[in-house]
Amino acid sequence: MEKIAIFVDIQNIFYTVKEVYSSHFDYRYFWENVAQKRQIVKAIAYAIDKGDEKQINFQRILRKIGFEGKLKPYIQFRNGKSKGDWDVGIATDMLEYAQEANTIVLASGDGDFIDVVERIKDKLNTRIEVYGVPELTSMNLQRVADIFIPIDTNMLLPLPETW
Repeated sequence: MEKIAIFVDIQNIFYTVKEVYSSHFDYRYFWENVAQKRQIVKAIAYAIDKGDEKQINFQRILRKIGFEGKLKPYIQFRNGKSKGDWDVGIATDMLEYAQEANTIVLASGDGDFIDVVERIKDKLNTRIEVYGVPELTSMNLQRVADIFIPIDTNMLLPLPETW
């Protein structure tokens, strides 16, 4: 049975799905489709922790689905700038689990992952699947992946009326 490791860049997926489709990503549907006839060796969803109740509930839902949640604090600097991204952490975990999996599944359209995807493919001979919103996913990331799966309307939940 094929072994897979799943890595989800929550911020990237949230904002790209919201911008293009005005919807939410359906993580349960994603899990069920990605996992078909495959063994999940690791599944991590990475987010920025703003400490609000909605996010806490969302993390509970992800855990019930099967994801491990990793959170980083949201940092607001005095000059008004803010910071919070998981690119290095995601890349590090991808490299670690690529040795246990036949396939890495990355849900992100961020072109910052191109180098790690190329390295995993070349050095570890691990297959890479990338899920992303086509219009907002790096063309080079789409190109270097073994397969690019566009996030489309089948993978969406409607936004609440108050959104």
